[in-house]
Amino acid sequence: MAKLPMKKMELIAMLTDSKKIVELLQRRGVVELCENNSDELENASVSSVVGSFDKFRNTASAAVDILDRFVPEKVPITAMFSGKTEVATDDFGERAMHLEKIMNCATELIRCSKKISDAADEVARIDVRHDILKQWAEFDLPLNFKGTATTSAFIGSLPYMTDADGLKELLPEGCYAEIVSASKEQTDLFVLCSKESEQETENVLRKASFLPLQEKEAKTPQQLINECIEEKKDLLKQSENAERRIKELASARRELRFAIDYLQMRKDKYEALNSLGFTENTFVLTGYIPEKYVEKLRNELEKKFTVYLDFTDPGEDEDVPVLLENSRFSAPVEGITKMYAMPSKKDVDPTPVMSFFYYLFFGMMLSDAGYGIVMVIGTSIALKKLKLEESMKKTLIMFRNCGISTIFWGALFGSWFGDIIQVVAKDYFGKNIDSVALWFEPLDDPIKMLLFSFGLGIIHLFLGVAVSFKMTWDEGKKLDAVLDTVPVYMTILGVAPLAAGILTDVPSILKTIGTYVLIAGVALIILTSGRSSKSVFGKFFGGLYALYNTATGYLSDILSYSRLLALGLATGSIAGVINLIGAMPQNMIVKTIVLIVVFIVGHTANMAINLLGAYVHTDRLQFVELFSKFYTGGGREFSPLTVNTKYIRFKEENINE
Repeated sequence: MAKLPMKKMELIAMLTDSKKIVELLQRRGVVELCENNSDELENASVSSVVGSFDKFRNTASAAVDILDRFVPEKVPITAMFSGKTEVATDDFGERAMHLEKIMNCATELIRCSKKISDAADEVARIDVRHDILKQWAEFDLPLNFKGTATTSAFIGSLPYMTDADGLKELLPEGCYAEIVSASKEQTDLFVLCSKESEQETENVLRKASFLPLQEKEAKTPQQLINECIEEKKDLLKQSENAERRIKELASARRELRFAIDYLQMRKDKYEALNSLGFTENTFVLTGYIPEKYVEKLRNELEKKFTVYLDFTDPGEDEDVPVLLENSRFSAPVEGITKMYAMPSKKDVDPTPVMSFFYYLFFGMMLSDAGYGIVMVIGTSIALKKLKLEESMKKTLIMFRNCGISTIFWGALFGSWFGDIIQVVAKDYFGKNIDSVALWFEPLDDPIKMLLFSFGLGIIHLFLGVAVSFKMTWDEGKKLDAVLDTVPVYMTILGVAPLAAGILTDVPSILKTIGTYVLIAGVALIILTSGRSSKSVFGKFFGGLYALYNTATGYLSDILSYSRLLALGLATGSIAGVINLIGAMPQNMIVKTIVLIVVFIVGHTANMAINLLGAYVHTDRLQFVELFSKFYTGGGREFSPLTVNTKYIRFKEENINE
């Protein structure tokens, strides 16, 4: 079916039903709303409500992050593929009634986290203070001591190391100086002088970069150290209590996740209300809906509400969204099309066009039947055992189909985990097996494989040209369709046997036929490609330019298909080296152990690397070589109002379920 036909929907209903109708549309997920642009209708002001939902959602998300940090959830590796938790509508409504309690729990988690954070900051500050005070531990006077009635005291440090003799030379006569502690970085000291020499002593110390110790409390260093120790203990105890409380609240993780999704749904609903147009008693909703869902939605809305519904064909100038729907064979590669661009109004959906060749090329590039078996088994188990989201399900089906193709090509080329069959037969049973290939081994005849790759490439390109022919023909430009397609076919088919003759023997009759077909194709390109020009010279040189573009463009495109050979050889060569390394030991027991270990590790790494390579280069052959012949893209993907959740999904989420 490819691109689903769209209808423009207009709905008029009572104002009192607006929220319920929007909720129903959100659950069904089949209508993309349009903004209200009518000056005669009023818009709803929902920014403050949306802001509140956003704030509460952020609070719940922060609470979940706190639980994930302090109480990591132990989940099996399969959970990442399991998708969202299904929730019945009745259960959803019942849990929503406890939202206030859930949000109180989230607030408490945030408060506990803040206590832990604040305590950590305070402990860091105390540790710094404690390290400073430790240097003064032997000093038995209060650190804020300023002297007596007849003396003045200075307590502080110099930013360098000195000794008693150095201080004696530095200070005025009659001063008493005591070094409390000293290191390479600084000297902590106590200086006592008479009131008369206070100013002189202060000036001397200032010039020496003396830094006075700032301490307000009249306590000795040891007393202050003891206070630091006690204060730190209290802070650590508070932090432990807060962390313990977080762990006690870990059971609320499920409900907090529910709150995140619930609040996101409420936010989306109110944002949708902003798209509606309102009168005093009614509201108007417009949007796009796939034609296949029209009757089901019409029946449901008319059964539950008093509504006026009108479904019409969109205008030519409207920006109609695109929704793809393909067969079970093609649908898994829809994601590849979306990765490139959605089809525009004039485009056909390229998914069914490329799907067969996508699987074909992927299998040729990986081309190991053993790897294909692993892919098919792994994806089949995941598809059967796990509850997957639709996008993940399509991805796994795509790789399963690619695995089937890989088994097919691997069997044709005789690669089963490389040459492991031959290695085991020779080293353990003393039998020499030349080949298990059903067709041929690319390593033994790479030229044959290269020519085969080019042949498939030509067919692939011709498919793109054929689609372009159909699109032009359907537009009513039948002559243009023929003249833009047939000469290209003739030119490429004429060149093919001549070019193949450079690498292998080609029957002379084919070369002769190819020469005549090539001449005819070139002549047609020169004579017809410049037909849009009004002058003779314009037509001629336009034809030459088209010939140049055809020759260079298609040559580079066809050469691109040599990657089918390159990646296939890479997979087989590396697999063979892995088996060779594993079979190197002479002792049979050691050989068996080494072979098993090297086999598992080596083939796992080889499969992973070449899976990535096959995926990337198969995509490239579609995007660059195939799509360039007929596809422009630029369409906008259908984006309906739906349940945009992270953790849950409704059992009756879509109208067609």
